[in-house]
Amino acid sequence: MNDNLTDATRTLVLTGDNDIIKRQEIKEAYNQTWALYESLFEVINSDQAYYLKAEPLRHPLIFYFGHTAVFFINKLKLGKYIDNRINEHFESMFAIGVDEMSWDDLDEANYDWPTVDEVRHYRQQVNALVNDVIDSMPITLPIGQDDPAWVILMGIEHERIHLETSSVIIRQLPLSDVSPHPDWQPCPDVGIPSDNRLLSIGGDTVTLGKSKDANTYGWDNEYGQQTFRVIDFKASKYLVSNKEYMGFVKDEGYLKPRFWNDEGKAWLEYTKAKMPRFWRLRDDCWFQRNLAEEIPLPLNWPVEVNQLEAKAFCNWKAEQLQASIRLPTEAEWYLLRRNIPEDSPNWHEAPGNIELEYYASSCPVDRFEHEGLCDILGNVWQWTETSIDGFQGFQVHPLYDDFSTPTFDGKHNLIKGGSWISTGNESILSSRYAFRRHFYQHAGFRYVESHQDPDSMTSLNVYETDELISQYLEFHYGDEYFDVPNFCVNGVRQCLNEIQPHQTAKVLDIGCSVGRASFELAKTFDHVDAIDFSARFIQQAYSLTEQGEKRYTIRTEGDLVDFKSVTLKQLGYQDVAEKINFVQGDACNLKPQFNGYDLIYASNLIDRLSEPKRFLSTIHERINEGGYLIIASPYTWLEEYTDKANWLGGIKVHGENFTTLDGLTETLIPHFELVAVKEIPFVIRETKRKYQHSISEMTIWRKR
Repeated sequence: MNDNLTDATRTLVLTGDNDIIKRQEIKEAYNQTWALYESLFEVINSDQAYYLKAEPLRHPLIFYFGHTAVFFINKLKLGKYIDNRINEHFESMFAIGVDEMSWDDLDEANYDWPTVDEVRHYRQQVNALVNDVIDSMPITLPIGQDDPAWVILMGIEHERIHLETSSVIIRQLPLSDVSPHPDWQPCPDVGIPSDNRLLSIGGDTVTLGKSKDANTYGWDNEYGQQTFRVIDFKASKYLVSNKEYMGFVKDEGYLKPRFWNDEGKAWLEYTKAKMPRFWRLRDDCWFQRNLAEEIPLPLNWPVEVNQLEAKAFCNWKAEQLQASIRLPTEAEWYLLRRNIPEDSPNWHEAPGNIELEYYASSCPVDRFEHEGLCDILGNVWQWTETSIDGFQGFQVHPLYDDFSTPTFDGKHNLIKGGSWISTGNESILSSRYAFRRHFYQHAGFRYVESHQDPDSMTSLNVYETDELISQYLEFHYGDEYFDVPNFCVNGVRQCLNEIQPHQTAKVLDIGCSVGRASFELAKTFDHVDAIDFSARFIQQAYSLTEQGEKRYTIRTEGDLVDFKSVTLKQLGYQDVAEKINFVQGDACNLKPQFNGYDLIYASNLIDRLSEPKRFLSTIHERINEGGYLIIASPYTWLEEYTDKANWLGGIKVHGENFTTLDGLTETLIPHFELVAVKEIPFVIRETKRKYQHSISEMTIWRKR
């Protein structure tokens, strides 16, 4: 790697005694990471390749080229560190990525992507703005989570994550669309590896979690604390090499169901996979696809597979050895990690093929040895048995509330140790990243022999404790207060009392929050698309649908809470839940497939949109003729959500009062007729003795 670019690979220390020096360090970290990211995209030799969907479960690369720049603007705006946006359209289009949901959940929507040059120009504008912010923002030491510098570090670390995920997508582009690059040179060393063997590891009590006063940036899931007891076990000396994995392939392991769990069998049935994704077989010769080239399969490099393949191999290995072979847990990996006492950014040199210090590819599995074990860190990520969840004391960061929580579903497994391209936070001891088990990163695995049940080393957050989410769960699913009926149930009932839909095939609940109205609508309509911008809200509704139960705490006073639980059966929704499709999305930038609705229900949404008129002026395109649009809102216009210039009402126009109903009528009347206006009261419980009592005006519109 270019020396100037490799300077960007270590995370920044938060402490120091000179704010001038720290400001310069932040500026260098930002600009070097920015340059490193753009350097990766220089591997692409054709603008057309930016628009290919090389990874079916991800956006095309043009999205990720713009996404990391947009992230800086959206977080700085959310934190009120800047007043103005640069390009509102880009900052909506490039805002929300794709959670790698089911392998057969393929979104074929066509986006009206901008040109590569337009995105390059936008990135230049963002770069200039962020540098200005760094030059002018106050610096306090140590840097804390409420400081503007934390937001800059958040953007830097976010870009480092997408440096890695984008490289995986580039690795799946056609070879004709990429070219070798001097800054991205692979390892030249290939050969035959030594046979793998198991080494004894002493058990211990392991406490995981990062302290709040740690001197490096952390994502929310790293903080808190959890203690596990790990018994003695054995761990493979090496990561599983291509050669070792070849034994599984040649033994037709992909064709033998006994080695695969149910999820793995379903994935195999869908994909028809017979080998790892980056392997190629032509004329009885094996090859491997790397970042920008294809080479004869390097047998002494680590194999790269998803977690389902890794588990199947372990089951095959267990049969071969007649032993209890499986993947390590997170706690077991921490015991291996003790063999490397120091942590980045304090390394004199990286103790593994990590942080781009050596190669832009994997390298032989026997290159980096510590206390008998090789590749404790780096080369490829290592899959674990552990589904990610928050440690005790987990709290989201208010400026990135959906970084971790969407993955707390038991379907995302942790990867540990980092890969050759893992930089910054990804390479430190406390980092915690997780992916769906069928998903690919630069990830492989080592195996362990243990008689300990891995579930005994897994923590579960049984109760939702985030106060905002708990308030909304109580608002939607909890008790009624002061004889005011449940707002979601009453709102849907009042709406349906006023209309006579010609058909009840399809409804959209936009701004669905945690989902109660969606369940009510599903009692009448055959299919409900339920969309909210907040992944955290959607996750609550989705988990209630999947698990049939939702547990949460509500504050009574001070630190005291009540524990609450609701079930689909109690609510009478057990027979309608399968009708609902909960999706994260932006009301002002809905995907094309969300159309053809008999009714669109937008409750307590309109006064929280940045561009409500834009939403209203196009919503008719998504409603069938004779269909209905329901708008309910208390009209609480606030500049923190909507610039005053975009308010629909609550303002003076030509010296006269102009209400939100006036604004709704002016905007909607070309395509709708007003059917009814109703008032729907609601109460939100904050504590046992504090409540919000509001009235939402519901307007019912019929499309002409």
